[in-house]
Amino acid sequence: MKPIRIATLLVIIIGFGQSVQGQNWDKVVNLKGSWKFSIGDDMDWSKPDYDDNDWESIKAPSMWEDQGYNGYDGFAWYRKHFKVWGSVHGKYLSLHLGRIDDVDQVYVNGHLIGASGTFPPHYKTAYSAWREYYIPDNLLYTDRDNVIAVRVYDSQMGGGIVEGDLGLFEKENTLRLDVNLDGEWKFKTGDNMGWKDEKLDDQKWPNIFVPGYWETQGYPDYDGFAWYRKKFYANDDLAKKKLVLVMGRIDDLDEVYLNGKLIGSTGNMNDEPINYNSYDEYQKFRGYYIPDGLIAANKENTIAVRVYDGYNVGGIYDGPIGFIAQDKYTRFWKEQSKHVRKNNFWKWLFDQ
Repeated sequence: MKPIRIATLLVIIIGFGQSVQGQNWDKVVNLKGSWKFSIGDDMDWSKPDYDDNDWESIKAPSMWEDQGYNGYDGFAWYRKHFKVWGSVHGKYLSLHLGRIDDVDQVYVNGHLIGASGTFPPHYKTAYSAWREYYIPDNLLYTDRDNVIAVRVYDSQMGGGIVEGDLGLFEKENTLRLDVNLDGEWKFKTGDNMGWKDEKLDDQKWPNIFVPGYWETQGYPDYDGFAWYRKKFYANDDLAKKKLVLVMGRIDDLDEVYLNGKLIGSTGNMNDEPINYNSYDEYQKFRGYYIPDGLIAANKENTIAVRVYDGYNVGGIYDGPIGFIAQDKYTRFWKEQSKHVRKNNFWKWLFDQ
């Protein structure tokens, strides 16, 4: 068996497919290089039709101090025009902008898709966070230019889009959801079981982007309980389907409620003390089967997610998030099991 070791290794490297635990990103559009740039702050600069022809050019990733803006601290904007070739319908796409010093908001074709840190007057840095923001496929054009606008605030020392592999990426080997719920959710720290109720008025709750760690979105160093809420409208067709609510990965423990009813949980949040790390719950992929008749047709429905984070980062941090038909979900995991069995076979053969 020894002579086939090299051949076997090549087969393993090429791969017969990967499990969800080993998902990779495939770059669709390269965004490294020249961007339009202006110091100052004007929300009109987020608009896709804004004329930025007279703006200076700057390279990203790189600190703006190294490109002529020595000693500048404050607000600045980046803008980038790009094209997408081919259909993006149904793809799970993410904008990767590496590390931004200190705070950012990111717009694609005029729509806010993500933010990290907190702008003045309640300034909180997120300089160490790597920016990965989901882009709904319906925001992108395939027949004309797309525009990214990045609002940045730097408080001291180096500033700007400073590090990383910038680009539009597609997540390989992932679920194709029927309804995607990535994006802005309502969020509140603390713990109150009344927050699961579908009729709760959460309009005054802050917004947070999902998926993403809450530490990078204005809650640094927070450990403990927090709740997420999301309202969605269901037509007759969606309400009648056998569905699974996909919640991606959550750090550390969770309970998920739909219209006030518990539909699934990972870990035990009622232990004293809470044992949040014994089974590495934060790595587990969440998919909760929805009982028939629980989704109300032709009206607003509510998802409420109770989360406990024990230490380090926390929250609903990895997607996709949304609904998928039960038959599609089970078929996907059957395929994953086949890939795992194949990979395990070749690993066993390699070890002989």
